[in-house]
Amino acid sequence: MNMTTATQALNILNAILHIRRVDEKAAPSAAPGSEIQQIQAIQLPRIQRFVEAGEPIEFVLPAFPAKSPNPNKVLGRLPDLAERISLQSLDKLCADVKRLYAPGARLTICSDGRVFGDVIGVNDTDITEYQSKISQIIKQKHADHLKLYNLEDCKLLTAPENDFDRLRQVMIEGYAESLKAIKRKLMSSNEGIELYCAISRFMFEDNLMPDYIGSRRALQKKAKSMAVEVIQRSWAWGDLLAQQFPDAIRLSIHPQAPSSLKIGVHMMPAQNAWITPWHGVAVDMGDRVELMNRKSAELCGGRLVIQDGQPSHYVVEPGQLADAPIAQAV
Repeated sequence: MNMTTATQALNILNAILHIRRVDEKAAPSAAPGSEIQQIQAIQLPRIQRFVEAGEPIEFVLPAFPAKSPNPNKVLGRLPDLAERISLQSLDKLCADVKRLYAPGARLTICSDGRVFGDVIGVNDTDITEYQSKISQIIKQKHADHLKLYNLEDCKLLTAPENDFDRLRQVMIEGYAESLKAIKRKLMSSNEGIELYCAISRFMFEDNLMPDYIGSRRALQKKAKSMAVEVIQRSWAWGDLLAQQFPDAIRLSIHPQAPSSLKIGVHMMPAQNAWITPWHGVAVDMGDRVELMNRKSAELCGGRLVIQDGQPSHYVVEPGQLADAPIAQAV
């Protein structure tokens, strides 16, 4: 590795790490800097291959599936300011790479809405409308570094592109492990247990609708089962993408261990390390725009803003936040 390309690769990685998503609750690294060293050992050779070939850095990010079905968490079924800011942030990452490295970068958003929509209770019509709006935002914002990729775009799956149920089935048959194997693997590491707990919490919150009349215990049991199935589908999707984009730098919207092939990234400030634009709302705090769930935004005294005829985000006036009750997740 010559010094010029080595420096370029390191600068590119540092640009990614600038928006790295870290789980604040995770145990700290035993030695200062050891996490970064682990990430460098994995990622620098991968970035270096693009630099040596003089090709644009290729990123893939499984993200932007569809809005949560729970109105306590989101404003509706369509993308809003949270998605707009997040897409601009991803485009900025590529622009930052371009300033460091002339060939630049491109980022493929691999939407996983089709992958597990039937599990989380979001129908394909809503997913189609959400994806269509994401495409419109990318065009409106001239986010030329970004493109969308959906399950129906994958040529490795031998099924009609408009038969979503069949596409999901072919993916599961060809790329997924059994649910029992997934559960066993999750329980075998701290990272797996943390992921299982986080996704279980998401499933619980998504299904704790305002009109839910069942017991919390029953819903928790259902959420745990759903979490394993969502993770099964997500991992299958990841394996499929690894075949489709074998050399790409793999990003994630979740925190990742330093030893992972993926790098977790933030797209905007957030209430916690796990919240996403499709599980929350954008709240203008005056000095920043932050992601939180809708119920928290309303507890903070947020004023709803309508743009282009649809709910967009909340605004919290100076002084309101300090006087608001502590906002908890649903």
